[in-house]
Amino acid sequence: MSFRYCCSVASVPGRSVCRKPVSHLSTPNSTLPCRICWVATERFEIGCCMTDHALLLVNLGSPASTQVADVRSYLNQFLMDPYVIDLPWPVRRLLVSLILIKRPEQSAHAYASIWWDEGSPLVVLSKRLQQAMKKEWSHGPVELAMRYGEPSIETMLTRLSEQGFKKVTLAPLYPQFADSTVTTVIEEAKRVVRAKSLKMQFSVLQPFYDQPEYLSALVESVRPHLEQPYDHLLLSFHGLPERHLHKLDPTGKHCLKDDCCMTAPAEVLATCYRAQCIQSAAAFAKRMGIPDGKWSVSFQSRLGRAKWIEPYTEARLDELAAQGVKRLLVMCPAFVADCIETLEEIGDRGAEQFKEAGGEELVLVPCLNDDPNWAKELNRLCERAPLML
Repeated sequence: MSFRYCCSVASVPGRSVCRKPVSHLSTPNSTLPCRICWVATERFEIGCCMTDHALLLVNLGSPASTQVADVRSYLNQFLMDPYVIDLPWPVRRLLVSLILIKRPEQSAHAYASIWWDEGSPLVVLSKRLQQAMKKEWSHGPVELAMRYGEPSIETMLTRLSEQGFKKVTLAPLYPQFADSTVTTVIEEAKRVVRAKSLKMQFSVLQPFYDQPEYLSALVESVRPHLEQPYDHLLLSFHGLPERHLHKLDPTGKHCLKDDCCMTAPAEVLATCYRAQCIQSAAAFAKRMGIPDGKWSVSFQSRLGRAKWIEPYTEARLDELAAQGVKRLLVMCPAFVADCIETLEEIGDRGAEQFKEAGGEELVLVPCLNDDPNWAKELNRLCERAPLML
């Protein structure tokens, strides 16, 4: 395994902003802020501030329509990804087949409830962000791909190669690191390059949960909502099975408890999704001046019977209502674009659950979406994407 990176962008916590080409090689150390380097296998000699190259934004994806057949096809591709359900293929195939008996019809109904005239909210909003990024990225075209569904990573990389682009900044749009988000995007890009024999060089946007640009964009986006009266702010992140975190833990120190997330050493923070979520939430609350006790963190979208990281959002909604919270704000910082998990799971079902538990109003705070300020800050992050694969 070999790869190259420039200057000290991988230091923790103070990743520097390098705008110079690589002048020497460095050996990665144990304080890398994410596991991206561990999956990089190709060797290149390009700097972190390349010019005349394409930017490929990558988000999760969506069914082509709300038809049950399209939802089934999407769920099959998504759930059969070994980075999503990390079980041996025969077990995964059996489990997914069982899920696909009833889940497509249920999910199709959920998608239909939030579907826009233009299509899937996640895809529409991602395309709008792509257009906003075209005004910011000055080095070449800005394209959009989805890890599941269309436009696929394979489609877009092949198209860029046919157009003659050999340098690509790959930008997984996930603030925090997880195998089921960041790693699978990188591995798919590598698979396409090998399968199609593409001559491409990549820099990769690192998870940016702790970066000033992301936090600044988040603060400015959410500020108008926090200027209105509210009783509590819940930051609901997408959940993960606990085994995903334990599997990635090179230290054996992933305790998955609140009292250690804020003091996790660099080698733990590098692969602990939960600690990254807690730290980004705390950094946001500090920037906004929200006092302790008026905000909390939870994890949503649990699937199956396995133990997932806690506290669960569903349980937290009931607890907050029982504690007398009447007007609850909920933001979902693990998502940069609104999608079924935010609009339907929180905005519809979550709001209904909160009211049934005794609350009066749940206000869903929009994600960053295509906010112009977010596009500017994301461009800054992409311009210094330091890792080559």
